Amino acid sequence: MTLTPIRADNLITPHGFFTRQGGVSTGIYEGLNCGPGSSDDAGHVAQNRALVAAALSAESLNSLNQVHSPDVVTLTEPITGNRPRADAMVTDVPGIALGVLTADCAPVLFEDSAAGVIGAAHAGWRGALAGVTDATVAAMRALGATNISAIIGPTISQRAYEVGPEFMDEFMAEDPDTSRFFAGGTEDRMQFDLPSYLLSRLRAAGAEADWTGHCTYSDPARFYSYRRSCHRSEADYGRLVAAICLKGV
Repeated sequence: MTLTPIRADNLITPHGFFTRQGGVSTGIYEGLNCGPGSSDDAGHVAQNRALVAAALSAESLNSLNQVHSPDVVTLTEPITGNRPRADAMVTDVPGIALGVLTADCAPVLFEDSAAGVIGAAHAGWRGALAGVTDATVAAMRALGATNISAIIGPTISQRAYEVGPEFMDEFMAEDPDTSRFFAGGTEDRMQFDLPSYLLSRLRAAGAEADWTGHCTYSDPARFYSYRRSCHRSEADYGRLVAAICLKGV
């Protein structure tokens, strides 16, 4: 079965921001749903995850119990048993595929190809504000990375991300300069620019960073979207996966 991942020009390491196209799930999950936390058929999810692992020439796809935190796990071997509660992973071990699941939150993939260190982070607004990307950069440096490139994958764009004043207040309490990432919406609502906020955080942390420019909300044929599923009153939603893996020796 053919998958259609989006790849970044600034990453050398095998990776992909996988779209929903090419998987075996059906119904509202139609396509490549890789989320074990969804109510999709577990066998379909397992098949989809195996397809992603095969596309990266990895034995298995590792993912976390994502909790919108700044916590990072350093992997020295594949995850077995319960998935760690965290939102980012780093490794310098070839063959370990790092995967993060999203459906509007931002997936961020990292590499220092010369040092042989990679990372993957799930950055919703809470994790982004708490510093999950900063923590990922720091964890990579602890493994010897010095020249880190990062790419933000498909995520909800500003035009589709309407929020209330209490949302903006949390950012302003952390740094008043974050007002530049909000634009006027309707009445007391505003629109938040998550990818631009993350780009600012990544570059301030010393990473070379970019965004693929894809909006999950506005392209139902290619992407799952939590917010779109809510607006459509659907019972659940699929999860996209972004993954990266150092080549095996």
